Amino acid sequence: GLLSILRKLKSAPDQEVRILLLGLDNAGKTTLLKQLASEDISHITPTQVSTALAPDAPRSLRPAWIYVIDSADRKRFEETGQELAELLEEEKLSCVPVLIFANKQDLLTAAPASEIAEGLNLHTIRDRVWQIQSCSALTGEGVQVRLQEDLATWQHDS
Repeated sequence: GLLSILRKLKSAPDQEVRILLLGLDNAGKTTLLKQLASEDISHITPTQVSTALAPDAPRSLRPAWIYVIDSADRKRFEETGQELAELLEEEKLSCVPVLIFANKQDLLTAAPASEIAEGLNLHTIRDRVWQIQSCSALTGEGVQVRLQEDLATWQHDS
């Protein structure tokens, strides 16, 4: 699960990895977390969470953040794009690597990750490492390997 992946990524016992998971409601964040933790996903209820960025996070923490998009909810692509753009401008997240999960790829109506990347102008991101990955939090496809690869790469690059 996620904890074992993160343990492997620590380069020193006193160093931590911090991951921020964001996305619009109903994008699949809770299912993704449960899938990563190898927990039962058969009974997921909507999660109400409010987040705040820690103003004085220690420099020794190596952050990464994950943005989850519901690939099948095309009506909300503009909204999720605006939200992502605002987050990319957030000073506390500047230069922090971002992994974008194009979730719900198991649905026939899902837009491919390449289409989402183009629509969100991800190619214009120049101030950080980023990656978009097709996935299904429901089936687990595209989740574990991608996260492990990206976090390992980001740990060595920073």
